[in-house]
Amino acid sequence: MKNFRRSVFLLISSFLVLFSVQPSHCANGFGIGLTHYGIAYDGANIWVANYSRNSVTKLRATDGSLVEAYKVPGPWGMAFDGKNIWVANYSDDTVTKLRARDGALMGVYPVGVNPRAVLFDGKYIWVASGGVPGSVTKLRTADGSTVWTQPVADPWGMAYDGSTVWVTNNDSNRVTRLDSSGCVVGKYKTGDRPLGIAFDGSYIWVADNGGEKLTRLSAIDGSRAGKFPVGVAPFGLLYDGHYLWVARTDGVLVKLSPLGCLLGTYDAGGYPEGIAFDGNNVWVSNTEGAVKIFRAYSGSLVATCNIRQPCEPRPQIGEKVQDGQMTLARSPRKAKKIVLQKNALPENRPRATTPSGRPGQENTRMDAILAH
Repeated sequence: MKNFRRSVFLLISSFLVLFSVQPSHCANGFGIGLTHYGIAYDGANIWVANYSRNSVTKLRATDGSLVEAYKVPGPWGMAFDGKNIWVANYSDDTVTKLRARDGALMGVYPVGVNPRAVLFDGKYIWVASGGVPGSVTKLRTADGSTVWTQPVADPWGMAYDGSTVWVTNNDSNRVTRLDSSGCVVGKYKTGDRPLGIAFDGSYIWVADNGGEKLTRLSAIDGSRAGKFPVGVAPFGLLYDGHYLWVARTDGVLVKLSPLGCLLGTYDAGGYPEGIAFDGNNVWVSNTEGAVKIFRAYSGSLVATCNIRQPCEPRPQIGEKVQDGQMTLARSPRKAKKIVLQKNALPENRPRATTPSGRPGQENTRMDAILAH
């Protein structure tokens, strides 16, 4: 059960919204668009919701190179169900189902007003819609049909604890707990303006956007188990199986231990919200049009991807690039050499409008850095 819970939460930790239309290849600016909200990992690729460009972008997780982009109006939150990516269509009051392997449109399904967050519980899709009236809708993954819709005031983030779903209520400073039939089994007090939420196997963690803290609740009875300062305006929240990650809207990524101890703070760019974990690295999307990639164990910046340029790796400690050789190390004393093809390090990297690392090509440098 513990492994099952962890796998589910890593898929749903990032939340936000999307509009729906027949997907198509974006004509001019396939790369990463401006104003990112949702981000999700499908086991091989990272999907980024480009709200202002009305598209979702699929990036190869091993090197950040573009796989493809698909036209969808106003995307926000996303989740992966094992085969498909589900996108909340904020402007259309629907969710879109895209087949993960090729982006094919599998369906568009009605939900509540202004859907924001999407969650997969291992069997069903849950959608939190924040318009008036607020609601949570449960859908069948096979055909997108509605199982039930439950009124929930101003829902934002969702987390699954293995049997129930916890939903943050931003206006009322609470979380609502729903069972599989949609019944409310509890409402629990949080801090000011709760948004992001995550489950670590024992506790529910809530990002209090107006209170500069995380609230920790017992997953058994919802009782408060501590408050932890994390700084200004925490928004996105992720548990990667070892650490908690908090995206603050002042441009800072915060790393905490499961005990709530501060382990580090990192520059995530302007207004970061979405967070995803690929097994090695933490990917953070922000509203400046960039995605930053951080190594989970150390917090070091691996690469930055944006609309103007392909993912550009940042030199790591102990790294040297010369004559087709690169040395990577977690510390200068523990370096290992990787022999590269000389053409793997071009002097003039292509701009974002000409993707590097297309399927069938190798981006050896980024592959080595992201996998290390």
